[in-house]
Amino acid sequence: MRNKCLTFWIFFIAIILTSSIALADKKPKVLLKLATIAPRGSFMTQVINEMDAQIRQQTNNEVGIKLYYGGVQGDEEDVLRKVRLGQLHGGSFTGHGLGMIVSEVRVSELPFVFQNYDETDYVRNHLKEYMTQRFDEKGYVVLGWNEIGFVYNFSKVPIHSLEVAKKQKWWMWEGDPISHAMFDAFGITPIPLSITDVMTSLSTKLINTASITPYGAVAFHWYDRFEYMSEYPVTNVQGATLVCKRVWNKVSPENQKKIIDLCQPYFDRLNVHSRIQDKKSIAVLRKSGIKIASFDADGTTKQLDFIFSISKKARENLVGKLYSQELLDRTLSLLDDYRKLHPDSHVQRLIK
Repeated sequence: MRNKCLTFWIFFIAIILTSSIALADKKPKVLLKLATIAPRGSFMTQVINEMDAQIRQQTNNEVGIKLYYGGVQGDEEDVLRKVRLGQLHGGSFTGHGLGMIVSEVRVSELPFVFQNYDETDYVRNHLKEYMTQRFDEKGYVVLGWNEIGFVYNFSKVPIHSLEVAKKQKWWMWEGDPISHAMFDAFGITPIPLSITDVMTSLSTKLINTASITPYGAVAFHWYDRFEYMSEYPVTNVQGATLVCKRVWNKVSPENQKKIIDLCQPYFDRLNVHSRIQDKKSIAVLRKSGIKIASFDADGTTKQLDFIFSISKKARENLVGKLYSQELLDRTLSLLDDYRKLHPDSHVQRLIK
């Protein structure tokens, strides 16, 4: 009797596994072709692959995802161009790419404004509905929002002052209006490049200073080209995965709801993982010999006060270009509300 039961369960499991494999091999009715600059094997690509399996199962293989990773489809601007041409259907973007569709989304990435994760979470959660609607109006569905993380400056020399900063060869993500406004306010002439060209440009010494998250510095192997990183974060970068409505509308309304409902929890996991990985990456960077450079190395806040003053000027100069005065005021008001509720809120500063 026991052998019969064992045989039954082996047979049952074999059927399930065979069905799953058959489902994975069968081409779905709607295949969403998405691209990302995230490298192969990163948690981002793992999450999207897991989402793909779940979406195929929940929609009975009506919908699936084909992911192009590691920047094989080009920079985010290239991906959006291919979406417009119908060669791709969307992708996972940083704020840089998102801002090319809805410029207002960059309001939660303003440099030297947000001090820690809780502040960005609070503000973005309050703005999420508005931003999702703006993407809808532009012809895109947001499958999920995520955070790229806090960005730090990486350099060959310790940047303790504006005078030193002006002597460096800074990378600026080509076409990024926020970076352009900041560099312009500081009187720095950056070198605009696609993110896919940064590694080569570091090797040829076309640039020697760049801004990225700790995890990004490790994942893209940029860190071995630097010796220092800033103690204060510059900004916190937003992320999201989008699908153009031209293809999304081919999915049945029932399955559209299923997909939206199941996606965001995956991106919530990605947020938690990204923060953990950033913390681990900082340890990796230090172990590799990267040293922390502070702007208040002289024991005063003079340099930091100057930076905050310049950043205020830069964000005000972007009113009417990226966002309205009303949206900027709302963002800063939300941040102020959070800090009143949490007077102990402090900067996500690295400890030397």
